[in-house]
Amino acid sequence: MDKHISGQILAVVTIHFFFIFTLVLGISYLREYSLETDVQVIGSTLGISQVADPQSSEGETGATIAYNIPSRIKHKKERRFHPIIIQEAKRYKVDPCLVKAIIMAESGYNPKAISKRGAKGLMQLMPSTAEALGVEDIFNPKQNISGGIRYFKQLVKRFDGNVKLALAAYNAGSQKVRHYQGIPPFKSTKYYIQKVFKYYELYKDQSAEKLDKA
Repeated sequence: MDKHISGQILAVVTIHFFFIFTLVLGISYLREYSLETDVQVIGSTLGISQVADPQSSEGETGATIAYNIPSRIKHKKERRFHPIIIQEAKRYKVDPCLVKAIIMAESGYNPKAISKRGAKGLMQLMPSTAEALGVEDIFNPKQNISGGIRYFKQLVKRFDGNVKLALAAYNAGSQKVRHYQGIPPFKSTKYYIQKVFKYYELYKDQSAEKLDKA
């Protein structure tokens, strides 16, 4: 009788153990799947994939993700900030399509974006740069965009109208551009310039399509 009861208890304990083990494995799997799904959704929204850049620490903003450039750009947040971009781009005489390309490359239109190096907002302004530009609220879309465009315009003038050098300075800093007497030999900076120009082409094409349909 005792042996029979002992056997039953052992069986119950064994079943209980496997039940708990299976439950733990299931929860662990769900957490991993949930995290992976969240990353994929965020990446899909911004058009990015998680790819570390070994040279990201060299640049001023230090981008740590590589962008998969889509054939067309459809971004809901872009429409939200479109009026501000047009207004401020016209004010500082900068092509609005280029401004959109910079914002897309810098933050993916996330007004609360913060880089590992501390750049903030849509146009990823460093706090010291924002302060010098008179930007009081770095996360305010209008102030951030206005300050970013004004800063980029200053860089274009500083480098005699050379947009590529201005973009290199925007990404890695003016001192680096001057030190190397051209685009710094950083993989992240070179890719950043290519990325902005690719977005610029796409925005120009979409802008031209809208004009054709009008």
